[in-house]
Amino acid sequence: MLELGVQTKNVVMDDDPFTGFQQIKNAGFTCCDFSLNAYLTNEDIKEQKVNRFFDKSIEELKEYFKMHKQAAKETGIRISQMHMPYPIYFPKANESVNAYLKNQVAPKSMELCHFLECNYMVIHGFKMVKYLGSEDAEWKLTEEFIEFLAPLAKKYEITLCIENIYETQGGHIVEGPCCDIEKAVERIDRINEKFQAEVLGFCLDTGHANLVGLCFEDTIRKLGNRLKVLHIHDNDGLTDLHQIPYTFTRSRENKPSTDWEGFISGLKAISFDRVLNFETAPALSVFPETLKEEALSFIAKIGTDFIKRMV
Repeated sequence: MLELGVQTKNVVMDDDPFTGFQQIKNAGFTCCDFSLNAYLTNEDIKEQKVNRFFDKSIEELKEYFKMHKQAAKETGIRISQMHMPYPIYFPKANESVNAYLKNQVAPKSMELCHFLECNYMVIHGFKMVKYLGSEDAEWKLTEEFIEFLAPLAKKYEITLCIENIYETQGGHIVEGPCCDIEKAVERIDRINEKFQAEVLGFCLDTGHANLVGLCFEDTIRKLGNRLKVLHIHDNDGLTDLHQIPYTFTRSRENKPSTDWEGFISGLKAISFDRVLNFETAPALSVFPETLKEEALSFIAKIGTDFIKRMV
């Protein structure tokens, strides 16, 4: 059954998670994308400022998030997906930082995913083409990381979801890891066959797809049931802005910047029946605090409209 979800970032606060989850529920959502990546940000990783949040033991981390788990249950919000901190490997970082990301952050993220009764963990592939010279060599490192986590994923019945991401070269945005959908399909099937479990799936990010010009309907049709989770958000085709759908246009005639019609048609074609999840946390910080609930409700109404047009 189709459901609506939204990021917890900029809504659910650690000192009072109940209020944030209740805001999500009141807006019209039944699910959430628990923003684990907010506890070790990509900006800090890239500056090698590892904040040691994940130094905590598994039991200490579970205790830290116990209130979040309880608040979600009390308000009727299901934690349907999570996002591992990223990048989980940074080529410019020293080896101690990358070892920490792999051996501490990644496994503990999986343990927390299981603790929060979530079945999908989104990960970013390694951005290594400029260092290794080819996409195949880049993928090899990502696959090694996936296989490192696969036994834990199988044990906890968690599906790791690779996400289509972009890269920048010479000031231009170009396709990054997992934008070649044919290769993604082959790799997902091969790895799942190897582990005899659904340890790998796909997360379609609409904003990233828009930036590199992926055809929404074609991409979704090719993915089929390998498409497990969504990151729905909008941009102007130039910058990864994570704004509310229909925010941007390409002309004065108001043609949307993002092909929402193709997106809806693709999901309908594969009978997508999971969560329409909005990755729009940055949009909420644009509005005054007094309008946060109205903004959340508006996002949910867009999701409801998507659902009506898919059935």
